Amino acid sequence: MPEKRDYYQVLEVPRDASSEDLRRVYRRLAKQYHPDVNKEPGAEERFKEINEAYAVLSDDERRAAYDRYGHAGVQGMPADFGVNPFEIFEQFFGFGMGGGRRSRRAPRRGADLRYDLSLSFEESVFGAEKEISFARQDTCTTCQGSGAEPGTTPVRCTTCNGAGEVRQVRQTFLGSMVNVATCPACGGAGETITTPCRACRGSGQQRIEIQRVVPIPGGVDEGTQIRLAGEGEPGINGGPRGDLYIVLHAKPHRFFRRRGDDILLDVSINVAQAALGAKITVPTVDGDEPATVPAGTQPGRVLRLKGKGVPHVRRNGRGDQLVILSIEVPRTLTKEQRELLEKLGTTLGNEVHPQEKSFLDSLKDLFGGTAG
Repeated sequence: MPEKRDYYQVLEVPRDASSEDLRRVYRRLAKQYHPDVNKEPGAEERFKEINEAYAVLSDDERRAAYDRYGHAGVQGMPADFGVNPFEIFEQFFGFGMGGGRRSRRAPRRGADLRYDLSLSFEESVFGAEKEISFARQDTCTTCQGSGAEPGTTPVRCTTCNGAGEVRQVRQTFLGSMVNVATCPACGGAGETITTPCRACRGSGQQRIEIQRVVPIPGGVDEGTQIRLAGEGEPGINGGPRGDLYIVLHAKPHRFFRRRGDDILLDVSINVAQAALGAKITVPTVDGDEPATVPAGTQPGRVLRLKGKGVPHVRRNGRGDQLVILSIEVPRTLTKEQRELLEKLGTTLGNEVHPQEKSFLDSLKDLFGGTAG
């Protein structure tokens, strides 16, 4: 697949181009490369590329994301999951050009919705069932979506004779073109409602609260999306509903940290435990687990508890828990403790030993170049 070109290069504008500059250039290029006007090979692909670029750069939020992250910044954004370039063209010029035009009364898919869901650290690890409540448009239960008061029916629009559009042929420098506009009398519906439904005021839809129980699989991470098909806004002219995208956010834990499917935990031990070795008890997401501190343990030593991490989402098994040991030096000592340490210090001597790597460098090696 060929690499996408920079959207500013596609529209032949500088990166600081104003909205009006984008609009003016888009008009010129869209006319030039519309496949019903330009029959050269590749004109239709160029036309779609122009419309894709304009769809992003004409939207302030998507343009900001694109300026910062490039094409990756606008992938998967809830707004504008699909753009029909012929519809964008018609929004500007108001006329259809041959077979490329899409009927205004054709079924269209409903809009997608987004729901942000917070999870505890444990819920993101083990999964959960969460009940959510969200608002969306739905068919009016009073008029069943007709928009007319019960007992009455819509009538065919006399202005457009039910077509939903008014047309006018005109001659331009591009040839004969049909100017197509939404019927001003019926708004494109092809029907007029003489007695609007009192419940929905003639819209045929009403906003309602929806409750759903959502199963959350174990191992999900910050930003994971779950799609509930057909739970978005209703379609137009009988089109299918959009989808509901649930974006998951995991709350931080007081002690545990996550690195991929591994769980990290900092644990302090005393000088004697480090020097002599010890049996300790370590908290995990499954409960307390025994661990062995080897004699002569240095600061930054990592103990690995196999299978005590996060479940893998797409395969069996779990990550590990990494216990990072630090040695706690006592701030105050009893008289007896001081005497014992002084004796130990005398036997160990006062020599210093330079290290090839710092403690921080060792951590960076352990965790793939990052620490802290």
